[in-house]
Parts: sequence; structure tokens; C-alpha cells
Amino acid sequence: MALDVRLLTEPFVPGTFIGPFTQAHPGLGGVCTFVGEVRGQAKDGGRVEALELSHYEPLTQPGMRALAEAAAARFGLMGLLMLHRVGKLYPGEPIVCVSAAAEHRRAAIDAVDFAMDHLKSDSWFWKRELRDGAWHWIEPREQDHADLARWR
Repeated sequence: MALDVRLLTEPFVPGTFIGPFTQAHPGLGGVCTFVGEVRGQAKDGGRVEALELSHYEPLTQPGMRALAEAAAARFGLMGLLMLHRVGKLYPGEPIVCVSAAAEHRRAAIDAVDFAMDHLKSDSWFWKRELRDGAWHWIEPREQDHADLARWR
């Protein structure tokens, strides 16, 4: 079972990673991929000029790896691809890509959902948005915590 977990500091094109990942798992019955992008509009309706993600690397990479291992074990995956950007991003740029390969579609779908719920609410990233020339910290919403609680 192959895990590909990466922190990226530059913009990326998800398909350049997803194609090779899928081809590396012959015999898969399903692959599910989620790509999250920087929104152009904030939750309060304002325009997002940029998003900045910072992290503490000694915890981030091992934490992402442990999350990928947990998802792979829990859902019996053939492989998992997890990419996450850090630094300054702009509307329309991909932030995260999670792709799971499994013998059956439900395992792939659930694994991606599991990983994204953890990355959104229980991870090693600090996020802030630039709106109207001022930075605003972004915290997980109540719904994000409820989504994460489903997996306990």
C-alpha cells in the first residue's frame, strides 16, 4: 500500500499528481479525489484577496503521515495521496488534494471524507484571509467540529 504525503510551497495542478497516482494502482475498483481551492468570497460575504497557511513543520509532516496511515488502515486502501499547500495562496488556487484508491468505491469515498474532516478541523495549520487590506484569522466552524466527531 502506497502513501504519498506532501507539503507544497508552490502552486500545483492536481491532475499532474492524480493521474500517476491512479495509474500506480492497477486493479483498483474506485478512486475518489477531493480538491479544495481558495474561495474568492469570505464567509461574511467580503472579497478574499489572499489566504495564508502557516504551520509548524516538525509536527505537520508527521501528523499528515499519521492521518494518511490511519485512513489507509481504517478503510483498507490500496493507496492514498495527500497534498497540502502552505504559504500565501490566491483565489482559485488549490489548497489541498486528497485521493484514495480502493478495491471498492465506498472505501475510497469514506477515506477522503475522513481525511478532509481531520485536515479541516484537527490539523497543524493556521489560516488567515486577507480581506479589504486586513488579515483575519480563520477558525473551524461548529459544523467542521461536528463533521470530525462522526469519526470517533
